[in-house]
Amino acid sequence: MGNPHFHKFHNQSHWVQPIHTAVKGRVRYKVNGLYHSEALKKYLESRLLEEEIISRASANSYTGNVLVIFHPDKSLNTIALLIQDILLDYRQKNSKSLACTAVTKENTAFVRGNNRNISDSAVLPQISMQRQLNQTSSQLIPVLGAVGALVCATGLLYAYNLDEAILLLIQRLHTPLRDRIMLSITFMGDPVVMLLSSLGLAISPLFYNRRRQAAILGIAGVGATLLNCLMKLFFGRARPALWKHIIKVGQHSFPSGHAMVSIVIYGFTSYILAKQFPEQRFWIYGLTIVLIAAIGFSRLYLGVHWLTDVTAGYATGLVWLIACILSLEATRNPRAIRCE
Repeated sequence: MGNPHFHKFHNQSHWVQPIHTAVKGRVRYKVNGLYHSEALKKYLESRLLEEEIISRASANSYTGNVLVIFHPDKSLNTIALLIQDILLDYRQKNSKSLACTAVTKENTAFVRGNNRNISDSAVLPQISMQRQLNQTSSQLIPVLGAVGALVCATGLLYAYNLDEAILLLIQRLHTPLRDRIMLSITFMGDPVVMLLSSLGLAISPLFYNRRRQAAILGIAGVGATLLNCLMKLFFGRARPALWKHIIKVGQHSFPSGHAMVSIVIYGFTSYILAKQFPEQRFWIYGLTIVLIAAIGFSRLYLGVHWLTDVTAGYATGLVWLIACILSLEATRNPRAIRCE
């Protein structure tokens, strides 16, 4: 007759494939069906952590991988079989959920008899969605604090008329080498360049099979650019003229388009990357903050913006970035079929 577990593993081995097995007691599997399935990610993690032999389980719906840290006495096949059993349960529950929509009045009693399985399949995505929104909201609290700080800083700088003194202080840093460096940095924050970059990123392999993220990234770039143009026309603030500019700029200064658009595009892109590579999120966010700050400083160094232009640009851009991220998370609804 043979070992049923062996046949089960052999027939379904394409579901779970080990890819990183160098460290004993630690393995990373490629799981078929996990890619872009937030519901399966949550289900896998919750079920694996219920097992005594599993000390840690982390699934990634962006890469389709599951990292498992388990008791070193257990084999890789044992863990793979466990994951496959969980996948079978998940697929059976989903198939029951799909089948319930076609059930007629004659087998209503059968549907009620399996109500527990159906409820699990329907409630799980809702819980996952709620947890995701709560997590996103908690992450955005520091960002909201930054918006308030930038608004206060803008008001204080304007009230005490510190813009000119700060620019004159920065002017002392000018050297030919620094001029070239700042010109290169400021180019990376040019609104037109950023808009084209965001549209290019939206159709790049980074957003392959991720139409929602791509669409919101495009909207973020276009919306930030249009909003900045409207605000410039509304306020009509003249640019600083404390020394001769070495770059060509438009007439209006407030708020800084470079600061505003860069924080939206680079901020949104780093958010997506941090979601895809959570283990590197510290470096992703850190390098993004440094780049955005450097772009804002380059505008001051070149003398084409007041400091209040830059802080206001950051504040407005952060508000728009928050709106785009919340829109992304609000539409990140795992595919689920509910029985009425």
